[in-house]
Amino acid sequence: MEHLSTKTEKIYYRKKNWRVWWKLTRPHTLTAGFTPVLVGTALAHQHVESLHWGLFIAMMAAALLIQIATNLFNEYYDFKRGLDTEESIGIGGGIVREGISPRAILTLAMSLYGISILLGAYICANSSWWLVIIGLLSMSMGYFYTGGPFPIAYTPLGELTSGFFMGALIIVISFFIQVGEVTYDAWLITVPFFLTVGAIMLSNNIRDRIGDQKGGRKTIAILIGHEKAVILLACMFAISYIWAFILIGLGITSAWTLLVLLSIPKAVKAVKGFKGKQAPIEMMPAMKATGQTNTFYGLLFALGMLIGFII
Repeated sequence: MEHLSTKTEKIYYRKKNWRVWWKLTRPHTLTAGFTPVLVGTALAHQHVESLHWGLFIAMMAAALLIQIATNLFNEYYDFKRGLDTEESIGIGGGIVREGISPRAILTLAMSLYGISILLGAYICANSSWWLVIIGLLSMSMGYFYTGGPFPIAYTPLGELTSGFFMGALIIVISFFIQVGEVTYDAWLITVPFFLTVGAIMLSNNIRDRIGDQKGGRKTIAILIGHEKAVILLACMFAISYIWAFILIGLGITSAWTLLVLLSIPKAVKAVKGFKGKQAPIEMMPAMKATGQTNTFYGLLFALGMLIGFII
């Protein structure tokens, strides 16, 4: 009986440790990594007869690993600056709640960057070595987002930076490595994803507005206040859906991309979930809905492009 009890405890702690590390990745943000790759590749499929699946998989893996590493840097540096406590909402909590060594968090983040560099080398070898510069710049932004003496996340540029590097640029790179060039339609398609990825950061800043203000941050949500920040979030979603009609009108995508309209309920839920709320815990469902909006919008957009291409 004692042997069985010890074995059960080991299984329990293994599962707990797995859950702790999984939570550190901040799963609700990972949609910002894979949806742009999917969309960029789906667009590329309209320009080439066959896709390079090795490049697609490498790009998807690299984008996700960089996103996770960025989240780990966030966990590490927010703790170092005293912004994260046991009561903090929305963090991985591996350091302040589970007792994981900050050094272990930082080491893992750097290791993921190392793997991303290897994946990047494979991508460059099969496309263009000019991507080395862009890749290193993107990784630098991931680090300086919360690291360094002037963290980007603590400024009004957080949404702009995340939207561009984790939304627009990933789409363009995913398209380029398949097609070998960048066309104007690739840039035009990035607009709604620039907005929906930026919306994930905005929702995070709306939730953490009060705590961030005490910590000396100057995010958009702090500068314009809760109500206006929620209105801005609603406008970002609205433009994303209107842009789908613009792309169809320009002949860049087919009417099938209007499948994205099926994700509107999630966007509405996100906006309503922030209205009149002040406690961070009350806004967690709205944050989740914001991430889901990005996910469903991206999946439906990519599906619409593929259907239009096939038909």
